[in-house]
Order: sequence, then structure tokens, then C-alpha cells
Amino acid sequence: VQLVESGGGLVQPGGSLRLSCAGSGFTFSSNVMAWFRRAPGKEREFVAASGYSGETSYTDSVKGRFTISRDNSKNMVYLQMNSLKPEDTAIYYCTTGPIVRAVVAGLSGSWGQGTQVTVSS
Repeated sequence: VQLVESGGGLVQPGGSLRLSCAGSGFTFSSNVMAWFRRAPGKEREFVAASGYSGETSYTDSVKGRFTISRDNSKNMVYLQMNSLKPEDTAIYYCTTGPIVRAVVAGLSGSWGQGTQVTVSS
């Protein structure tokens, strides 16, 4: 399994970024895809997930601002982040697995290298 994130960067508060994660080495359409983040000095936390049937879930702090989507034909998952806040600053990681509960709990053994998102004026 290989996961490669991209799209991070520096953005001002209120701005937007779109993260991408390319997956390979597994049956993408059969797996749950999720985004986690780790802020400086904090534990890794769940951000959003996309099930293989298109269902989505989000942590409360990003609801209404972030949107997860996937393109199974391209083996890609995206995280559109709008109305960014300084507290969204973190390294964002892509993860995957076949079992929803395990992936959402961060128990999947498959992770990307992460992409840095910095929200600052």
C-alpha cells in the first residue's frame, strides 16, 4: 500500500486549500479513505472519512468547512478545506483500510508521509 499526499502550503486565515492523496497497491474502491491531522504538540486526530459507498463523516470542528471526496477511477481522495483557521495548522495524513471503525480510529497500518498545512497571516 502506498499513499502520497500533496497540496499543503501556507494560507491566510479564511483561505482555502485542496489536499490530494493518491493511493496504490490496494483495491481503492473497496477501501475506506480518511484524513487525519497532527498539530504541533498535540495528538493525531481524525478529520474526515469517505466510505466505499460514498458516505462521509467529519470531526465536529471541520463540519461545514471541509469536504472529503474521492475519485475511484483515479485512485484519489481529496480534502477541500475552506474558511481555514489558524487552529487548522497541522500535518495532514491520508490513511486507508477495509474496516470503517479501524480506519476512523486511526488503527490502519497504512499512512502517507503527510503534507504540511499552515494557516497564518
